[in-house]
Amino acid sequence: MIHFGLLTAILDGWNFEEAVDTAAEMGFECLEVACWPAGKAERRYAGVSHIDAERVLEDDAYAAYVKKYVADKGMHISSLAYYPNVLDPNPEKSGPAIEHLKALIKASGKLGVGMVTTFIGRDQHKTVDENIELFKQVWPPLIKLAEENNVKVAIENCPMLFGPDQWPGGQNLMCTPAIFRKLFAIIDSPNFGLNFDPSHYVWQGLDYIQTVHEFKDKLFHIHFKDIKLYPEKLRECGVLAYPLEYMSPKIPGLGDVDWGAYVSALNDIRYNGDAVIEVEDKAFEGSREDILNSIRLSKRYLNNFII
Repeated sequence: MIHFGLLTAILDGWNFEEAVDTAAEMGFECLEVACWPAGKAERRYAGVSHIDAERVLEDDAYAAYVKKYVADKGMHISSLAYYPNVLDPNPEKSGPAIEHLKALIKASGKLGVGMVTTFIGRDQHKTVDENIELFKQVWPPLIKLAEENNVKVAIENCPMLFGPDQWPGGQNLMCTPAIFRKLFAIIDSPNFGLNFDPSHYVWQGLDYIQTVHEFKDKLFHIHFKDIKLYPEKLRECGVLAYPLEYMSPKIPGLGDVDWGAYVSALNDIRYNGDAVIEVEDKAFEGSREDILNSIRLSKRYLNNFII
C-alpha cells in the first residue's frame, strides 16, 4: 500500500508546527520534511527548513518533540529532504553542502526516519564520465555513513537543468536509466536508491513505466509532480533550448504524466513505501491560499488512483 504524503518545501513561511498541522488537516499520512540549512535560498523551492538537523543532533528534547508532534497528528516523516549540488566545482558551495548532508543522515537515523532524499549533484561544465569520477570520490563515504546510521539515501532524478545558470549539463548527474545503472554498479549498497519523479522523464523522452519495473528494488521514495510539454514551442526552439522554453512543471493532473498508468505500475511491483506530492507550479504562487489550493487540488486528483 502506498503511503500518501506531502513535501513541505512548498510551505515556505509556515513553521514546523503549522506545516504539520496543515498536512494533517488535509488527510496526509506522511511528510517529506524540507531541511535546508539556515540562509538565503539559491533557487525557487529551496532554502526551506522545517526541521533543524544540527539541533536534532545536539538537543535530545528537540528531537523527541519533533517525533512526538508528527506522531500525535497520526502521521510519520517519510524523509528528511535537502537537494544541494555536492559536486559543485566551487568548494565554498560543495563543502558546506556535504557537511549538512552528513548531519541530515545522522539526524534521520536519530529520529528513526531512516531516509534522506537528495541529489547526486554535478559539475555542469564536465562530461558525464568526468562527473562519474567525481561521484567515486564524494559519494562512497556518504553512503557508508548512511549504512552506519541505518539510513537509506534516495536520489531524485531531476536533471536540474532549467535555465542559463544551470547550462549546459545541469546540476544533478542521476537523471537517466543509463546513468542509474552505472552509479548503482559503482556503489552496490541496499542504502543507495531512488526518489523517483516521473515528471522529469516527460521532457527528456524517457519511459517512466519501464524504470518502475527495472528499478523496483531501488525505489525508496516517490514524488508526485507533473510537467506540461508544449510541442508547438519545442518545434520552434528545439531540444537544445533551455528546457523551460518548451515545458513547465505542473501540479498532478495538469500535465502530461499518465497517472493511471504510473500508479498502476507502482501497484504491479507492490510498491508499499511513501509517495509525496511536490508542488512546483507557478500558476499557484500568488498567495498562501493559492499554495494551499494547489495541494488540495493535487490530493483530490491523485485520490482517484490512491486508496
